[in-house]
Amino acid sequence: MKKHKQQTISRFFTPQPKPPSPPPPSQPSPSKITTTVSFSPLKRLQKSHLISPKNPKKPKTLSSSNPPNNLKLHQNFLNKLLEPEPEKPENIILNDAPPNINLKYTPLEQQVVELKSKYKDVLLMIEVGYKYRFFGQDALNAAQVLGIYAHMDHSFMTASVPTFRLNVYVRRLVNAGYKVGVVKQTETASIKAHGGNKVGPFCRGLSALYTKATLEAGGDVGGDEDGCGACNSYLVCVVEGGSGSVWEGSGGEVKIGIVAVEFLIAYAGPASNVRVEQVSRDRYKDGGALAEVLSSFDTMGGNISNDTPEEENVELEGKTKRQSAIEAIMGMPDLAVQALALTIDHLKQFGLERILCLGASFRPFTNDLEMTLSANAMQQLEVLKNNSNGSESGSLFECMKHTLTTCGSRLLRHWVSHPLRDRNMINSRLEAVSEILESMGSPNAHNSNVDSDGRDINSTRSPKLHQMITSVLENLGRLPDIQRGITRIFHRTATASEFIAVIQAFLVSGKQLQKLQVEEEDNVDHLQEKTVYSPFLKRLILTASSSRINSIAARLLSALNKEAAEKSDLSNLFVASEGEFEEIAAARNKVKQAEEKLDLLIGLYRKQLKNRNLEFMSVSGTTHLIELPVDVKVPSNWVKVSSTKKAIRYHAPEVLTALDHLSLANEELLVLPVDVKVPSNWVKVSSTKKAIRYHAPEVLTALDHLSLANEELLVVCRSAWQNFLNEFGKYYSEFQGAVQAIAALDCLHSFALLVTKKEYIRPVFVDDSEPVQICISAGRHPVMETMLQDSFVPNDTNLHADGEYCQIVTGPNMGGKSCYIRQVALIAIMAQVGSFVPASSARLHVVDGIYTRMGASDSIQQGRSTFLEELGEASHILQTCTDRSLVILDELGRGTSTHDGVAIAYATLQYLLEQKRCMVLFVTHYPEIVNMTKGFSGSVGSYHVSYLTSQKDEDTMKSDGNREGENRDFEDVVYLYKLVPGVSERSFGFKVAQLAQLPLSCINRASAMAMKLEEAVSNRRKNRLAQKILQETGRNGETEGAKALKDFKDIFSNLNLAFSEDVDPAKSFQCIKHARNLGLELRNR
Repeated sequence: MKKHKQQTISRFFTPQPKPPSPPPPSQPSPSKITTTVSFSPLKRLQKSHLISPKNPKKPKTLSSSNPPNNLKLHQNFLNKLLEPEPEKPENIILNDAPPNINLKYTPLEQQVVELKSKYKDVLLMIEVGYKYRFFGQDALNAAQVLGIYAHMDHSFMTASVPTFRLNVYVRRLVNAGYKVGVVKQTETASIKAHGGNKVGPFCRGLSALYTKATLEAGGDVGGDEDGCGACNSYLVCVVEGGSGSVWEGSGGEVKIGIVAVEFLIAYAGPASNVRVEQVSRDRYKDGGALAEVLSSFDTMGGNISNDTPEEENVELEGKTKRQSAIEAIMGMPDLAVQALALTIDHLKQFGLERILCLGASFRPFTNDLEMTLSANAMQQLEVLKNNSNGSESGSLFECMKHTLTTCGSRLLRHWVSHPLRDRNMINSRLEAVSEILESMGSPNAHNSNVDSDGRDINSTRSPKLHQMITSVLENLGRLPDIQRGITRIFHRTATASEFIAVIQAFLVSGKQLQKLQVEEEDNVDHLQEKTVYSPFLKRLILTASSSRINSIAARLLSALNKEAAEKSDLSNLFVASEGEFEEIAAARNKVKQAEEKLDLLIGLYRKQLKNRNLEFMSVSGTTHLIELPVDVKVPSNWVKVSSTKKAIRYHAPEVLTALDHLSLANEELLVLPVDVKVPSNWVKVSSTKKAIRYHAPEVLTALDHLSLANEELLVVCRSAWQNFLNEFGKYYSEFQGAVQAIAALDCLHSFALLVTKKEYIRPVFVDDSEPVQICISAGRHPVMETMLQDSFVPNDTNLHADGEYCQIVTGPNMGGKSCYIRQVALIAIMAQVGSFVPASSARLHVVDGIYTRMGASDSIQQGRSTFLEELGEASHILQTCTDRSLVILDELGRGTSTHDGVAIAYATLQYLLEQKRCMVLFVTHYPEIVNMTKGFSGSVGSYHVSYLTSQKDEDTMKSDGNREGENRDFEDVVYLYKLVPGVSERSFGFKVAQLAQLPLSCINRASAMAMKLEEAVSNRRKNRLAQKILQETGRNGETEGAKALKDFKDIFSNLNLAFSEDVDPAKSFQCIKHARNLGLELRNR
């Protein structure tokens, strides 16, 4: 490595010593300049002209001809010193158009420039010998992230890391946000020496490209299970079609095409780790996207072929799937096709495009079989993550997750976030869970005598089903994720040991499930006793234990050597048999012949050196050495390698050409006696104090041939391994189906374990033709019940489309209103997922959507206030819900003034009741909303969360009342958390203020203000009532009006007297009775 050099020159002008004869006055004396200058590579060649003599003995006398030359030299130096530096050479590989700098690159640097011009946005790690090197700006970026040293070398800045640490450094760079490309040498030294590229640099090419999403898919750095659990990552391509005027507020529509690809092999991090890239679609303006996609499908599909006759059915099935995928593409909108074309083009960089034509399932984002929960519903109901710290703890998913495998946990996440909308599919899952529970001997499996179709489900099942499923899942749970494993195999990035572990897992689990002796319905003898009754469970077991998959797995494993796979010995990995791996067998024969030729040489040297005990030796990786004592004369062309106290080791000339490329294992020693004369053409390799080691010329030649044969064998084995993995592609869809079946079994088993640990019951779904209804008896919040154990208070829910389909819930703060409405939504989700639910009974109709508006949040970055977010969510609900939806609104309208909030909440609820007629749970603190029950008699019910209050003794009240505005909230509240009919008169906000530890003075002042406001509102109501009475009685004349006004005043005077503190109870009762009589008279008039 060359270090950045510096030359020291003084910067101060010092006059030369006076010469014997003074110079002419018109000629100024030259000055000496010294300064510190960092020379660029372009200036280094000039430094010798600018350095003064190191040790001048005496000052030189200037002649009349010298001063102009010295002045010219001095002026040139100043010009060079003060001129602006040219653009740094390392920037050449970063700009689109290299600057016009005439630099001569080395062959390696020329390769770097070509690679960087092709991959401009990629940080390249280029293999050079035993290091990966960075060049230019990549070196500076890598040095900053990795903490390594970057320095100038020839034309570029450079930095390097060792090859064996590739995994570590790639991960660090990717985590820093870079797209990292690994460039490897595509030829070895031996092959290069015997090929046509003997003089030029090693051929290099991009072998892998990594981002955060594709890091675990890599063959060199992937395979890590950390961070790749139940979550998946997605590649989403969005193509926008619309004019700019839409965004300028002129109205209109914007059409977008979206294509998302789900990755099972990718790292799924937080949303802040999303990488955004912009891609031009100009080439698709005039069409051509569909043709490019179909061409890509033909190309990728043609690479997966089946040559053997027994696999014709598989090939036909694969063609059918590709044909269905092509038909789905043909039906896509144009913008979606453009997004798909860009997605395929992007995936080609990473070598992941093959997944789109094999086993790929093109489906729209929404369908009729699954419910799509909105992001608001997922977040507000805490379905996958809690709202406190964003973890799974305290979420519905965490409560239901008892899976034993990673693929099962991944599928359960999908099930929980996409509840079913098909009644038959829901009942199929419930029947499967019931059968597993029966095999476990759980009494909860018999909470209903018949299933939804009227079949008896109370028959006793053998415990063998549960035991076998549990055994299979526990074994798979101890292994790596088989779903990620087959995906890595499909993308040809799996290692041999990973391949064997994954395929072996399929084989073992399949054979275990076959012991259940489940048969197809057509093959079952009616007299034979069934072991599995649930059709869904039977289908899953048959798919997971398919005989075809077991035979394929056994055949694939028989072709590999397990011991070689564990040692990563690719040369001995394949079991070559007749008609299989013929190229590998030929390469192995070539290696064997080279080894035999080497072994025959020992006999030649025994005769030549007259030593029957002569053997080859290996020292520090140098093989086939001949060791001789130090005092033995050796040929002059032998190369000394090493020495000991008693011998020196040599290499013969022919051996040197292969020393750096020979395998280090199982080599022999050759030791010569002291009195043997060494031939002159032997090459000295190494020596010790008492011995010398040599290589004979024939050994060197044989080693060269052996090294070449070994490297050719390695190349053939690598090619065979890639072809072997590529051939797995035609079985990928079958193995993927088996994985999905195992994952579904794990989910159903998890539901069964959930029932055994808690008192859950099987929900009953009414027929789709019946009215929409949600009838839950003693329902419980699944998450809160786990936290509170036996302290949770259950509640009933009865909503019916032909009866009361809306509940307006009021109650004190922290009384349990939000918990109640959340539990109804979560029970509906659990039931439609196919799980038992926390209740004593549940009779439900399948809902097509669950919509929520809860909590308060804003989006300042998008310029959206809290109230705008609130109304935006409400607007989405009003536009998308149907008469089969469940809508939950919690305190709508609280983000603005009271009158506006009440009006918006009232109008929204009225719209839902009149226009949508969906199931509604409406929580509010506005008493005016409860009045809606009068206009929708029988359809809307008012409920409140009950509580108890205990009033303080009278003396305390009086003593506290002497201080105006202090301690006026005299009641202690006990929350009962039970939903009962009626309206809550108070919200007890000051109790919450006490819990929040607001200063007591603030609470007292607020209490006094509340009393004054309530009194003012009460007076306004009295005045309005009086005016109304006057208006009604004004038609009968002034006499009657005056009389009515007098009676009205008497009523309020009696009421005020009755509630005064100084009046005894008997007199107070008489005043109230008199006021009542006056009121009856006024009403009768």
